Amino acid sequence: MTISDNQVAVSVYQKAKKGNYYCGDSYFHMETDDAFICALADGLGSGELAKDSSQAVMEVIEEFPNQEIEYIIKKCNEVLLGKRGVVLGILRIDLKQQTYSYSSIGNIGIITLAKDGKRNRNIPLSGYLAGYPKRLKVTRGQVESGMIFLLFSDGVTDRRLSVKNTNTHDIHFIIEQYKELYGQFRDDDTTLIAMEYK
Repeated sequence: MTISDNQVAVSVYQKAKKGNYYCGDSYFHMETDDAFICALADGLGSGELAKDSSQAVMEVIEEFPNQEIEYIIKKCNEVLLGKRGVVLGILRIDLKQQTYSYSSIGNIGIITLAKDGKRNRNIPLSGYLAGYPKRLKVTRGQVESGMIFLLFSDGVTDRRLSVKNTNTHDIHFIIEQYKELYGQFRDDDTTLIAMEYK
Protein backbone atom coordinates (compact mmCIF):
# COMPACT_ATOMS: atom_id res chain seq x y z
CA MET A 1 0.00 0.00 0.00
CA THR A 2 1.33 3.46 -0.94
CA ILE A 3 -0.10 6.88 -0.12
CA SER A 4 1.69 9.81 -1.74
CA ASP A 5 -0.64 12.80 -2.04
CA ASN A 6 0.19 14.35 1.35
CA GLN A 7 3.26 16.13 2.74
CA VAL A 8 4.48 12.72 3.90
CA ALA A 9 4.33 9.80 1.45
CA VAL A 10 3.86 6.36 3.02
CA SER A 11 4.48 2.85 1.70
CA VAL A 12 3.80 -0.28 3.79
CA TYR A 13 4.57 -4.00 3.69
CA GLN A 14 2.87 -6.25 6.27
CA LYS A 15 2.47 -10.01 6.52
CA ALA A 16 1.63 -12.39 9.35
CA LYS A 17 4.12 -15.01 10.50
CA LYS A 18 4.00 -18.05 8.22
CA GLY A 19 1.11 -20.27 9.27
CA ASN A 20 -0.73 -17.57 11.27
CA TYR A 21 -4.02 -15.98 10.28
CA TYR A 22 -3.69 -13.00 12.64
CA CYS A 23 -0.77 -10.59 12.44
CA GLY A 24 0.16 -9.38 15.94
CA ASP A 25 1.54 -6.13 14.47
CA SER A 26 -0.74 -3.11 14.12
CA TYR A 27 0.13 0.21 12.53
CA PHE A 28 -1.54 3.56 12.06
CA HIS A 29 -0.65 6.75 10.25
CA MET A 30 -2.46 10.05 9.85
CA GLU A 31 -1.71 13.49 8.51
CA THR A 32 -3.52 16.54 9.85
CA ASP A 33 -2.92 20.22 9.06
CA ASP A 34 -0.49 20.36 11.99
CA ALA A 35 1.24 16.99 12.13
CA PHE A 36 1.96 13.61 10.63
CA ILE A 37 2.02 10.64 12.97
CA CYS A 38 2.91 7.01 12.35
CA ALA A 39 2.99 4.24 14.93
CA LEU A 40 3.76 0.54 14.91
CA ALA A 41 2.99 -1.83 17.78
CA ASP A 42 3.75 -5.52 18.15
CA GLY A 43 1.59 -7.37 20.66
CA LEU A 44 3.54 -9.79 22.84
CA GLY A 45 3.23 -13.37 21.66
CA SER A 46 1.18 -13.92 18.53
CA GLY A 47 -2.37 -14.48 17.38
CA GLU A 48 -5.62 -12.83 18.41
CA LEU A 49 -4.62 -11.64 21.92
CA ALA A 50 -1.47 -10.01 20.56
CA LYS A 51 -3.56 -8.31 17.87
CA ASP A 52 -6.04 -7.10 20.49
CA SER A 53 -3.31 -5.29 22.46
CA SER A 54 -1.59 -3.75 19.47
CA GLN A 55 -4.95 -2.60 18.05
CA ALA A 56 -5.95 -0.99 21.37
CA VAL A 57 -2.80 1.13 21.24
CA MET A 58 -3.53 2.25 17.66
CA GLU A 59 -7.00 3.43 18.73
CA VAL A 60 -5.43 5.64 21.39
CA ILE A 61 -2.97 7.13 18.89
CA GLU A 62 -5.78 7.81 16.43
CA GLU A 63 -7.51 9.83 19.17
CA PHE A 64 -4.50 12.09 19.93
CA PRO A 65 -2.55 12.69 16.68
CA ASN A 66 -1.66 16.30 17.52
CA GLN A 67 -0.32 15.60 21.02
CA GLU A 68 3.37 15.25 21.87
CA ILE A 69 4.85 11.73 21.88
CA GLU A 70 5.29 11.62 25.68
CA TYR A 71 1.56 12.24 26.20
CA ILE A 72 0.54 9.70 23.55
CA ILE A 73 2.72 6.94 25.02
CA LYS A 74 1.37 7.64 28.52
CA LYS A 75 -2.18 7.18 27.18
CA CYS A 76 -1.17 3.99 25.32
CA ASN A 77 0.29 2.59 28.52
CA GLU A 78 -2.93 3.26 30.44
CA VAL A 79 -5.09 1.32 27.96
CA LEU A 80 -2.83 -1.76 28.26
CA LEU A 81 -3.50 -2.39 31.95
CA GLY A 82 -4.92 -5.93 32.16
CA LYS A 83 -4.00 -6.76 28.57
CA ARG A 84 -0.94 -8.33 26.96
CA GLY A 85 1.86 -5.82 26.60
CA VAL A 86 3.20 -4.34 23.38
CA VAL A 87 6.45 -3.01 22.00
CA LEU A 88 5.89 0.31 20.28
CA GLY A 89 7.52 2.79 17.92
CA ILE A 90 6.09 6.24 17.16
CA LEU A 91 7.23 8.91 14.70
CA ARG A 92 5.67 12.38 14.76
CA ILE A 93 6.48 15.18 12.33
CA ASP A 94 5.39 18.70 13.26
CA LEU A 95 4.46 20.10 9.85
CA LYS A 96 4.34 23.70 11.09
CA GLN A 97 7.69 23.69 12.90
CA GLN A 98 9.29 21.24 10.42
CA THR A 99 10.67 19.08 13.22
CA TYR A 100 10.43 15.37 13.94
CA SER A 101 10.39 13.33 17.12
CA TYR A 102 10.36 9.59 17.64
CA SER A 103 10.49 7.04 20.39
CA SER A 104 10.85 3.27 20.38
CA ILE A 105 10.27 0.77 23.18
CA GLY A 106 11.25 -2.84 22.69
CA ASN A 107 12.18 -4.32 19.33
CA ILE A 108 10.57 -1.78 17.00
CA GLY A 109 13.32 -0.31 14.83
CA ILE A 110 13.58 3.20 13.39
CA ILE A 111 16.09 4.29 10.75
CA THR A 112 16.39 7.81 9.33
CA LEU A 113 17.88 8.39 5.88
CA ALA A 114 18.87 11.98 5.05
CA LYS A 115 18.93 13.14 1.45
CA ASP A 116 22.75 13.42 1.61
CA GLY A 117 22.96 9.70 2.45
CA LYS A 118 23.53 10.08 6.21
CA ARG A 119 21.89 7.17 8.00
CA ASN A 120 20.93 6.84 11.68
CA ARG A 121 19.64 3.73 13.43
CA ASN A 122 17.71 4.33 16.64
CA ILE A 123 18.59 2.15 19.65
CA PRO A 124 15.21 1.34 21.26
CA LEU A 125 14.63 1.29 25.01
CA SER A 126 14.47 -2.26 26.32
CA GLY A 127 11.25 -3.72 27.65
CA TYR A 128 7.62 -3.18 26.68
CA LEU A 129 4.49 -1.27 27.64
CA ALA A 130 2.03 -3.11 29.88
CA GLY A 131 0.22 -0.48 31.94
CA TYR A 132 3.07 0.27 34.34
CA PRO A 133 5.24 3.44 34.49
CA LYS A 134 7.98 3.41 31.86
CA ARG A 135 10.79 5.86 31.29
CA LEU A 136 11.02 7.22 27.77
CA LYS A 137 13.69 8.36 25.37
CA VAL A 138 12.53 10.75 22.64
CA THR A 139 14.83 11.69 19.77
CA ARG A 140 14.19 15.04 18.09
CA GLY A 141 15.53 16.80 15.01
CA GLN A 142 14.86 19.11 12.09
CA VAL A 143 13.09 17.42 9.19
CA GLU A 144 14.33 18.15 5.67
CA SER A 145 12.75 17.68 2.26
CA GLY A 146 13.49 14.21 0.92
CA MET A 147 14.19 12.71 4.35
CA ILE A 148 13.10 9.06 4.69
CA PHE A 149 12.03 7.25 7.86
CA LEU A 150 11.84 3.45 8.13
CA LEU A 151 9.77 1.97 10.97
CA PHE A 152 9.80 -1.82 11.33
CA SER A 153 8.92 -4.74 13.60
CA ASP A 154 11.26 -7.56 14.61
CA GLY A 155 10.24 -9.64 11.62
CA VAL A 156 12.58 -7.30 9.71
CA THR A 157 16.28 -7.60 10.53
CA ASP A 158 18.79 -4.74 10.20
CA ARG A 159 20.75 -6.85 7.77
CA ARG A 160 17.79 -6.85 5.39
CA LEU A 161 17.71 -3.04 5.52
CA SER A 162 21.37 -2.65 4.62
CA VAL A 163 22.71 0.46 2.89
CA LYS A 164 22.67 -1.52 -0.36
CA ASN A 165 18.94 -2.27 -0.02
CA THR A 166 17.91 1.26 1.00
CA ASN A 167 20.27 3.35 -1.14
CA THR A 168 17.38 5.03 -2.97
CA HIS A 169 14.94 7.83 -2.29
CA ASP A 170 12.00 5.91 -3.69
CA ILE A 171 10.05 4.49 -0.75
CA HIS A 172 7.88 2.36 -3.04
CA PHE A 173 11.03 0.73 -4.45
CA ILE A 174 12.36 0.06 -0.90
CA ILE A 175 9.12 -1.75 -0.01
CA GLU A 176 8.85 -3.67 -3.29
CA GLN A 177 12.49 -4.75 -3.12
CA TYR A 178 12.08 -5.94 0.48
CA LYS A 179 8.95 -7.89 -0.49
CA GLU A 180 10.72 -9.51 -3.45
CA LEU A 181 13.92 -10.39 -1.57
CA TYR A 182 12.54 -11.43 1.83
CA GLY A 183 8.75 -11.75 1.63
CA GLN A 184 8.90 -15.55 1.74
CA PHE A 185 11.12 -15.64 4.89
CA ARG A 186 8.68 -14.84 7.70
CA ASP A 187 9.69 -16.35 11.04
CA ASP A 188 7.73 -13.59 12.78
CA ASP A 189 4.99 -11.07 12.03
CA THR A 190 6.57 -8.59 9.64
CA THR A 191 5.80 -4.90 9.12
CA LEU A 192 7.98 -2.39 7.27
CA ILE A 193 6.77 1.20 6.86
CA ALA A 194 8.72 3.63 4.65
CA MET A 195 7.90 7.34 4.82
CA GLU A 196 9.26 10.33 2.91
CA TYR A 197 8.86 13.94 3.96
CA LYS A 198 8.31 15.79 0.72
